Amino acid sequence: MSTPTVLRKGRRRGRLRYLLLTLFAVPWILVPFWMLLVNSFKTDGESGTLSLSWPHHWNAGANYSAVIHQGSYFTGLRNSLLVAVPTILAVLLLGSMAAWVYARSKSRVLRVAYYGSALSIVLPPAIIPTVYVLAKLDLNGSQLGYMLTITGTRLGIVIFLTTGFVRALPMDFEEAAELDGASKWQTYRWMILPMLTPVLATGAVMLVIGIWNDFYFALFLLRDAGENTLPLTLYQFANSSVHGMRWNLVFAHVVLTSLPLLLIYMILQRRVLSGLTEGSTTG
Repeated sequence: MSTPTVLRKGRRRGRLRYLLLTLFAVPWILVPFWMLLVNSFKTDGESGTLSLSWPHHWNAGANYSAVIHQGSYFTGLRNSLLVAVPTILAVLLLGSMAAWVYARSKSRVLRVAYYGSALSIVLPPAIIPTVYVLAKLDLNGSQLGYMLTITGTRLGIVIFLTTGFVRALPMDFEEAAELDGASKWQTYRWMILPMLTPVLATGAVMLVIGIWNDFYFALFLLRDAGENTLPLTLYQFANSSVHGMRWNLVFAHVVLTSLPLLLIYMILQRRVLSGLTEGSTTG
């Protein structure tokens, strides 16, 4: 079979895959997103039907203004940023350092530690021991205690993603750096970390989604209303009405809560795809 024929068949298969993925995305992604967006433009009574039709009476300005002024949106946005940014940086740094050690070490103890870290991805969160430990450290109910908890529970994701990637990297550069007198930190900072950038970008997007949308730990570990993150402000705003659920305002709040995630994904999209591609070819 000639090369042009093989290329044409490959293109047809690629187009078929894109078509199938598009057909799959329409009912499971695009329709819910459209329902969320269009109902955030409707009045209270019209949004209660949860239909996909255009609004008969546009109420977008009043809905989003109510969310911003009555739903403590900017307070939640500020707190989510204060929690998410340092926590994600800490998880990426500590997780990549641990992954480097796990990948290069032949110790059985560290191998068990690696499997334990990876197992934390699927283990259910233990809230009662967490509250007990934070209370002993006098951190229960504080933003710092919440951030430390999120950091500990999310480390397994980065360790799992990065360890296989590091194992596939050649050790020649590390050995050369050691011969030149570089310390472990210098080797990690100037050689390992730059090579891990694609896979860490992928891990960062996964962390952003998980941390930004975290509700379970925030509900139990944050006590001060001034420290509520966006999921908590959405929860309290949705339950604040005495006349039942006002879906138009709830949908508007969800749209504003999800907007930073969409912006981050658009910015990191290429790095995420390159990280997945490199991970599949080198892992």
